[in-house]
Amino acid sequence: MTASLQDQLVVAISSRALFDFEQENHLFEAGDAQAYMQLQLARLEQPAAPGVAFSLVKKLLAFNGGGAKRVEVVMLSRNDPVSGMRVFRSAQAHGLAQIQRGVFTQGRDPFHYLKPLGAHLFLSANGADVVKALALGYPAAQVATHAARASDAHPNEVRIAFDGDAVLFSDEAERVFQSGGLDAFQSHETEKAALPLPPGPFQPFLAALHRLQRGGGEAMRIRTALVTARGAPAHERPIRTLQHWGVTVDEAMFLGGLPKGEFLREFQPDFFFDDQKGHFEHAAQHVPAGHVAAGIANAAAAQALPDGKRPEQAAKTGN
Repeated sequence: MTASLQDQLVVAISSRALFDFEQENHLFEAGDAQAYMQLQLARLEQPAAPGVAFSLVKKLLAFNGGGAKRVEVVMLSRNDPVSGMRVFRSAQAHGLAQIQRGVFTQGRDPFHYLKPLGAHLFLSANGADVVKALALGYPAAQVATHAARASDAHPNEVRIAFDGDAVLFSDEAERVFQSGGLDAFQSHETEKAALPLPPGPFQPFLAALHRLQRGGGEAMRIRTALVTARGAPAHERPIRTLQHWGVTVDEAMFLGGLPKGEFLREFQPDFFFDDQKGHFEHAAQHVPAGHVAAGIANAAAAQALPDGKRPEQAAKTGN
């Protein structure tokens, strides 16, 4: 019988997003790929420490209890195949033996493999790969490898927090804000309160989480939060939009421009997604966080990368 990932929530993740390979990566960035490979081989029996997305992955895989296969996690990495051996051994050592699939491209672009995987989420430390994945229509985020690690206070809940505009929703309202200011934004959203916002890049992932939760399971549940800089009266349209989509979030925080980090620290998510660099960096001081390089705030990233490189010319590090 042919293997299939149909009807499963599929997460594609790079090795540096799942494990702490920062020391090894510094060697690669120095330009000595052979020394990097030899170091990984020398440390084959030494499990890598958990990385920023480890808690999210471990908890999602816990939905596979009772013989049901509902979540699939696949390694999708710029690492070489030799280093891939250490990735799988580290997964085994940390109780993630369910991770059995992986693609290791030895520095080449890996995001092309999102299509045959049917991925619902792609997490990587490589910003160029994230930009290209988003352009292809896949929910993707660049993990902050320096971010705080997740709390262990909620072992039976997967806690995920999302920004609104340009993450769950399109950047329509953000464009109005940037062109006309706060008053124009408030007027625009009040006038269109009953009109659902177009979906943003992470709407499919939220929908997949909703299906996973709806499928039941006593051992694990999902708790989601909308954490947005919006305030009243611009709060109504996001709520109506979620109702229109037939999905719900457990908590909604309309912060009216307040910094998000302290509120996220209290929510204790396993991961938080935001498109704004400032919000993302502040949040990473408190919780695991990923940058969604989408919308008008990241328009330059979609056109060119640092040093004028196109995404396909980007550095081969940051797997």
